[in-house]
Amino acid sequence: MSSSSAVLIAPSILSADFGRLAEEVSRVEAAGADMIHVDVMDGHFVPNLTAGPPIVEALRKVTRLPLDVHLMMTNPEVFLTAFAQAGANYLTVHVEACPHLHRTVQAIKECGVLAGVTLNPATPLSALEEILPEVDLVLIMSVNPGFGGQHFLPASLDRIRRMRQMLLHVQSRALLEVDGGIKVDNASAVVQAGAQVLVAGSAIFHSQDYTATIHALRAAAQTIHV
Repeated sequence: MSSSSAVLIAPSILSADFGRLAEEVSRVEAAGADMIHVDVMDGHFVPNLTAGPPIVEALRKVTRLPLDVHLMMTNPEVFLTAFAQAGANYLTVHVEACPHLHRTVQAIKECGVLAGVTLNPATPLSALEEILPEVDLVLIMSVNPGFGGQHFLPASLDRIRRMRQMLLHVQSRALLEVDGGIKVDNASAVVQAGAQVLVAGSAIFHSQDYTATIHALRAAAQTIHV
């Protein structure tokens, strides 16, 4: 990653006001967001329950931004077509939930959307080694998934660095995304480690000025020299 590479900011609607979701998404789009991150939780794989395909479909109607849909669920393959038809641009699945990961990634691509993979903080990065040449996005979780507003796990920086090297080794062009506890004060270190997409929820949606916060995140990320 060069210092001239653009860092993408992906506000996570998990921290948005769901009673005004269309307005919230319009506000972050106007504020300069690059994509919208949608956390889908099934109450089984993670201890929370959130959005399904109807929410993605509703979002698709109010924004032109790519919809980056993170499937935190035990049987994501059952819902791939529904989320793709609802308007997802990226579908990201967990290695822990997909015993036949190559098959699942291929199914995502057959739906006509970009395929992402991720893993929980305690899962070795080697679990993704064989799939890296096949995917469009790799998501490093910097918190244990399930809830917004958690603190960034410091060990994540080393995981980001190691995943960047793994991607370079296989000459992958997949985006390296990081989600969990991203704030203005750690954005520079996260990008320095190799991240290209910063998912930020509470940092943006709990701020007074979405434009200023997104600008600050982008400015912090651009202070690196890689």
